[in-house]
Amino acid sequence: MQGIILLKKPKGITSFSAVSRVRRLCGIKRVGHTGTLDPLAEGVLPILVGRATALSSYVTDADKSYIARVRLGLTTDTEDITGEVLKELPVSVTEAELIAAANAFSGKIMQVPPMYSAISQNGVRLYKLAREGKTVEREAREIVIKKIEVSDFDGRDFTLSVCCSKGTYIRSLCRDIGEKLGCGATLTELLRTETAGFSIENAVALEDLSEENVCGFLKPADLAVAHLPFTSVTEKQAIRFSNGGELDLTRIKGSFSDRELVRVKFGEILLGLGIVMAERGILKVECVINDAKGSDCGA
Repeated sequence: MQGIILLKKPKGITSFSAVSRVRRLCGIKRVGHTGTLDPLAEGVLPILVGRATALSSYVTDADKSYIARVRLGLTTDTEDITGEVLKELPVSVTEAELIAAANAFSGKIMQVPPMYSAISQNGVRLYKLAREGKTVEREAREIVIKKIEVSDFDGRDFTLSVCCSKGTYIRSLCRDIGEKLGCGATLTELLRTETAGFSIENAVALEDLSEENVCGFLKPADLAVAHLPFTSVTEKQAIRFSNGGELDLTRIKGSFSDRELVRVKFGEILLGLGIVMAERGILKVECVINDAKGSDCGA
């Protein structure tokens, strides 16, 4: 059993808990998610099963879309409504001011991640320090906000629709908008509507999965990396690649850039991913998830 399950994670549980449930239903150990969702958040959470878990980092690299509900005049230690209230301020913001503040974060920006995050600093997760009441300096990271829209503003709460690059913290984006307005802001609801090209419309609710039907929701692993270019290889090349062997760039189909990741396929079978080493003239094996017969390579 291998592939990808598009799960609609409910709010109130961790991504790890969602994975544990799917792992039990599938009856195999090798199951993992791509792109963590906080317990407060709900939405599409791709779950990789079997050897397809090797593709995890290539799914999390893709863009994501969210719909958030945000409250002005409130600041918490977690930057969302589940945290301890640090400050409450009156709100006297017009819709035009709110839109202008949000638009100021469009494009490439630098964002300081929240203390309550899984980022490691000196070998310690930030959230562990935060739970001890400690705050440390965090290095700002470059992210890209490709789309940001404000709607349904009632003078205090509003909806924020965002399409962004990997590594973006929507909680921190809300925090920064609040700081720009001078009144603070915190996230109250969050829905991830899309990630890596997967829409929530095609996701299955966790409560609808069972041991009897879980295989029916398992999609081909190739979908997890469909955004990457691909090359089709011969049977001889497929066997060589599946055994970890490099392929001669002059003997594969397609034109690729140096260091570009490429899907390697034998017919409809995704063998794995290769990385172009132009100077050496080879396609080097990045990961293998199938052999030429479509077997799951021992998972």
